[in-house]
Amino acid sequence: MLHTHKHTLYAALLCTLILTGCTATPPKQYTDTNTEAAVHPSYTNGITIPYNIAPLNFAYTMEGKAFITELQAGNQSLAVKGKHTDWEIKDWHRILEASKGKDIKVYTYVQTDKGWERLRPITWHVAEEPIDPYISYRIIAPSYVTYEELSIRQRHIENFDEQIIYNNMLQSEDINGQCINCHHYRNYKTDNMQFHVRQFKGGTMIVNGDEVRKINLKTDSTISAGVYPAWHPTHNLIAYSINDTGQSFHTRKNNKIEVQDLKSDLVLYDIDRNEVSHIERDTLEWEVFPAWSPDGKTLYYCSAHMEIQNHAQREREIIDRYREFQYNIYRKSFDPETRSFGPSELVLDAKSMNRSATFPRISPDGRYLLFGMGEYGCFHIWHKDADLYLIDLETNQLRNIEEVNSGDVESYHAWSSNGRWMLFTSRRDDGGYTRLYIAYFDRNGKAHKPFLLPQRNPYFYGDYYKSYNVPEFMAEPVTITPQEFARYLDTDAQAVNYRSQTTE
Repeated sequence: MLHTHKHTLYAALLCTLILTGCTATPPKQYTDTNTEAAVHPSYTNGITIPYNIAPLNFAYTMEGKAFITELQAGNQSLAVKGKHTDWEIKDWHRILEASKGKDIKVYTYVQTDKGWERLRPITWHVAEEPIDPYISYRIIAPSYVTYEELSIRQRHIENFDEQIIYNNMLQSEDINGQCINCHHYRNYKTDNMQFHVRQFKGGTMIVNGDEVRKINLKTDSTISAGVYPAWHPTHNLIAYSINDTGQSFHTRKNNKIEVQDLKSDLVLYDIDRNEVSHIERDTLEWEVFPAWSPDGKTLYYCSAHMEIQNHAQREREIIDRYREFQYNIYRKSFDPETRSFGPSELVLDAKSMNRSATFPRISPDGRYLLFGMGEYGCFHIWHKDADLYLIDLETNQLRNIEEVNSGDVESYHAWSSNGRWMLFTSRRDDGGYTRLYIAYFDRNGKAHKPFLLPQRNPYFYGDYYKSYNVPEFMAEPVTITPQEFARYLDTDAQAVNYRSQTTE
């Protein structure tokens, strides 16, 4: 009954927001003050926004008898009344279109016992470059117990429309559950995509143009099915890490959860030939997180060197030595025509810094390497010290992206197709849930103050007890329905062939 009541209240609140977000005319008589408006979410001075983003609705967290909010952009303006903004989307986009490359002033008029006051304006900059119109992400309860409720979703970032790509519950049973993860696309287009389904009726879903297949990437010569994917930008090839993974929990630390690899390798899957072959299979190296350069001629990945001392107690030893797992970033040259890789080349020696690097992502122009770094391990989504870092591949300069990072977790990051926007998850709001943040990345290699993914209801996140992870930009939506994916998943997975060499 309590759950139902909560959603009733939510619906009532949303109706109130809609009713209060009406167009208005600012008062003609007011007193200018130097007071700064207190708003939630923190859409305050210093953020740069795309001209095609959904309205940045916010609520005032300050006292007042009445509120009017006015956007001023050149000779255009737009005003709404109410303690919560609810901008009409077409009017909002009209203002932003007119403000490309310019600033928008956000004026707050608040009525007090003394009359109307106008507060010091908030300034937003509108970038000239758009953001990709869609994003996708996984929604998960952070308890890691109710995994049956997992879903992969897509959001039209120009408005508030959200759709489910696939939902665990479509194929789960009372005694059998699924775990979906690692959705990925080639070149931001959804006609080439993949995601994994673990456990019940498990397999890897491959969408290759008009063809949809469910495959089993595990062979007698590999340690597991594919885990972390990287779709080659020009060929029907996907690089995977294959990992035998264990999960453990801290009892007295804020980091809470560790996901540790017990074994790992890198493999290449040829979609057209339905063949998988090893890229790396060194038993002393723990490879993970492959990522291609935009031209497809270089494969980046992370790896930690670890020598097991007692193989009879291998798993116990790995858990006990968890702080020793520190991952460096490497790369290999690649010839797409011969499917051949060159030797490993060290890109970042994070271990020498007593750090661990994860999740390398190359900017679309090939210049910047974006990655996460924490004290140890490869599962930084619960590591309070995890921050985002950047390497300029032209100058080899490494820096902490201080303008983006917070005092809590930053992880799971992605580049927009034009390289001007970064999308990442953060626990900065409450320390418990990961939310999606967007930051502008300018042509000088500097990121700007990030802002929270907007929702129609500015109080949405306070009543949403799930986390976002693995965000991806998309040029277009996934058009295959969840029910269609479920029908494919109801079939047996197609076995793949193992090829002993990655060359012809």
